[in-house]
Amino acid sequence: MKKLFTAIVLMGVSILANAQKSEDIKAIKGQCGCFDIKFSYAETFAPEKSYQFHDRYVTGGREWVFIDEESKDKLVLMHLLVINDTMVIKHWREDWQYENTDLLAFDKGMTWKATQLPKNQVKGQWTQSVFEVNDMPRYEGTASWIHKDGKHLWANITDAPLPRREYTKRSDYQVLRRNNRIHVTPAGYLHEQDNDKVIRDALGDKLLAQEKGLNDYQKVDDAKCKQAIDFWAKNREYWVDVRAVWGQLIAQNKGLSLKAKSEDGKMLWKELDDLVEGFKKKEAKSTAQRQTEIRSLINKYLINSDLYSFKN
Repeated sequence: MKKLFTAIVLMGVSILANAQKSEDIKAIKGQCGCFDIKFSYAETFAPEKSYQFHDRYVTGGREWVFIDEESKDKLVLMHLLVINDTMVIKHWREDWQYENTDLLAFDKGMTWKATQLPKNQVKGQWTQSVFEVNDMPRYEGTASWIHKDGKHLWANITDAPLPRREYTKRSDYQVLRRNNRIHVTPAGYLHEQDNDKVIRDALGDKLLAQEKGLNDYQKVDDAKCKQAIDFWAKNREYWVDVRAVWGQLIAQNKGLSLKAKSEDGKMLWKELDDLVEGFKKKEAKSTAQRQTEIRSLINKYLINSDLYSFKN
């Protein structure tokens, strides 16, 4: 009788977990579609009275977000920018992994440390991994989705590099500690942030300022993103190769440290972009040939590349 009772309890737990996971996947997919977006950021607080608050940052755009890869425990969401209904730019990528224990934690500069979490800590959770336009890693965080009173929320705090809107203009802090909250609604979703701008040095961390961020994604007709759909059909196979090579490197769980520039003064994002464009213009190459060239290029930017079994 005791064994039967235990089996029934375990079955019930399994049913509840599967139901929760199904709701989670539905919420993740709820972030897909064609969106008009408004990005708004404002600094709100600084511990030092002498700190000069920076101007508010407000901009907008249109973006096509879609599932580019899906398996039982992983979904890959791709973001493509649509500019003036005529131009498309490959934007950022986010991978969602279920009960993932291996994370890449941002340190500072272009360095990430491999972190392993115990299985019981990530039970029922989803890791969101965010990647640059060239599929280089940015930040990762793990948390549970919450579904209650018709609301769908995922919330996490994690360290990240400076965003593009900041690192092109300032260098007075090294880490953006992101307090991310994703609210999924029938009309789209809201990426709400309460971020700490952190000075990180040999003495530790010091808060420079805080900011509020609101990225409001409002759904529009999918037809308004047709250019992005057509763009990805022509470019996908090349960028999947780039994604695969980065994935092989990250999967070694040795962390990651990159140079901002190569020995000849070039930048990785530009060289990768040029390489992909070159693939499309030159004689057709196999997947293996393309990935070998991508590996060779990324190797130029790896610090202590001999630590990685990442050879051509």
